[in-house]
This record gives sequence, structure tokens and C-alpha cells, in this order.
Amino acid sequence: MKKRKKERLDRLLVERGLAESRTQAQRLIMAGEVRVAGQVIDKPGHRVGAEAPIQVTARPRFVSRGGEKLDAALDRFGLEVGGWVAADVGAST
Repeated sequence: MKKRKKERLDRLLVERGLAESRTQAQRLIMAGEVRVAGQVIDKPGHRVGAEAPIQVTARPRFVSRGGEKLDAALDRFGLEVGGWVAADVGAST
């Protein structure tokens, strides 16, 4: 029986549904939130066996860093936006 080759950790996270995108997977890995066989791995390109046990110790609250920034701003300015509807119009700085 032929063994499956090793794969990049960031790709495996997405393949297994532990991250929504490779970018999110890379952030989780670099933040030290991913363990392979109990060992913290902090390199997204680290190659692991396709059947290796992978654990994500913390899920991000938001899909991108923008969510963290917005949350901090709302808290800082004391704004209550529960029940509001918002649109991301794509403006950049």
C-alpha cells in the first residue's frame, strides 16, 4: 500500500475544514494556535503527514484583521451597534 505524501499544514487546515482559507490558516499557524500530534507548529509551509492529528486551539472571532480593528474602534468610542445593518463599500486608505 502506497503512503500518501506529506502536505503543507496550511493546505491541510483548509482541506479538513479547520480554516476557511489558506490566509486564515496561515494566521492561525503563525499565531501558535495549531498543534500537530500535540506539538505547536508555527510555520505554514511545514509539511505533515496527510493523516496527522491536527488541533486548532482557538478559533478567530472574525474572518479578517479588519474585524478586530472595527471591534476595537467600536469599544473605544463606546458605540452600541447591536441590530444595525452595515455595508462594506470597499473604501481603502
